[in-house]
Formats: sequence, C-alpha cells, structure tokens
Amino acid sequence: MAGTRKRELARADRVLPGVWRLRLPLPWLGVPHVNAYAVAAGNGVVLFDTGMHEPGSFAQFERALAQAGLGVEHIRLVVCTHAHSDHYGLAAPICEAAGCELWMHPDHAHMTRGAQDPAAALERRIEVARQSGVPMAALERYREESKDREPGIAAVKLPDRDLVPGVEVETDLGRWQVADTPGHAPSHVVLHQPERALLISGDHVLGRPSLFFDYGYTPDPVGEYLVSLEKVRALDVDLILAGHGRPA
Repeated sequence: MAGTRKRELARADRVLPGVWRLRLPLPWLGVPHVNAYAVAAGNGVVLFDTGMHEPGSFAQFERALAQAGLGVEHIRLVVCTHAHSDHYGLAAPICEAAGCELWMHPDHAHMTRGAQDPAAALERRIEVARQSGVPMAALERYREESKDREPGIAAVKLPDRDLVPGVEVETDLGRWQVADTPGHAPSHVVLHQPERALLISGDHVLGRPSLFFDYGYTPDPVGEYLVSLEKVRALDVDLILAGHGRPA
C-alpha cells in the first residue's frame, strides 16, 4: 500500500530571513515528510537534520536545496537532532559531498551499532520482544517481513564532534545552545536560540507526537521523556521548528 500511494516531492519554504525548511519525502504512511532546516551561516548554511536514505532521496534533497537557492556546496556543517533514519540517514553522503563535519549526540549506538550489523540488531529486537511477552508467531512474521528491510541510512557516519550541553552552533541568527532531551531516542537533543526564542525540536515536540522509544538502551525512556519535556518547557520559545509538520 505504501508503494502505491502518490509520493510527495521535496520542497523548500522560507520560515524566517535566513531560515529555510526543507520538506523531504518519506516512504511511511501517516508520516509523509520530515523537515530539515538550512540556517544561514556566513557564506553558507548549517544544515539541521538530513532526511532519510532511500532510492532517489539525495536528488530530492538537492531539489529542496535548489528551491532555497542553495547547493550541497553551501553546507558548512551538518547537525543531527538524533540518530533516527529520517533525521540522520543522508548524513554520510551530505558530509562527503560538502566536505563538512557532522555534530551529533554521542549516544548514537541505537542506530549506528544496529546499522553495522542489521541481522544481529533484528535478533536482539526479537529477543527483547519475546521476553516482553510477544507471541512467537507474531515475532516470526516480524522476522520474515524485516529481514531484508533497509535501515534507511546511506552509511554509518560517526560524529566529528559530540553534540552535548555546552556546545554551541554558530549561525547568522546567533548561537544555538544544546539541551539533551532523551526519551524519543537516547541521542536526542534540541537546539535553542535564546535571543530570538527559536527552538529546533527534532521529534521531541510535535503537533501529533509519535513516541517511539528505542528498546533496551535506557532503563526508563518514558521517565526520561517527561523530564526532557520539563526541561524544554523552561526555555523561552516563541517558534518551534519541528521535525515533522509546520513550524508553530
């Protein structure tokens, strides 16, 4: 069914002077696109998130950049809010083509370790589900459906710098401050620009939250998520640049 629906084309929308939303298509029902943001920085841009890797995805990414009057050569830095495929999947080819660094939180093993050995990651997921009481018949169906599924990332690209509190990302709009916000993913961060009251929120704050919690990496992902919500609520924010849907 996902393969028969009409797919969206990538596009760019100017959110603010110096900020472009790159709306990039996804193959998932109910989640037709993901947002990356290009923020002016000197003679180029900082790219926040990348979109997912699948056939034709890099060309779609370039299409969105072109609508913003940009090319890959304008990207000076890639910053990923978290290591899920739709936010990190194109990091490797973009960084290679642009000759730039990747900054991401160091707790990225939930994606990078699994992508290095997808078969082992699948078996680990199945074992966690078995121990949690999922019937074996359902798990066998899941194994058969998932064994040839691509991970959605072009290649494992490790961060050149750890994106942790205290690190700041410099742009023409000012410096963006990092707050770690685990829960949706162990690697999740948000980036806050306090003078302009802007927040790049990834998947932490969405109009319709999709609370996917990575399995087996933290003892209490729900508790972590609630603490992260309180942390973000304390920030001065007028506009949220979310990972899905419209800025609000």
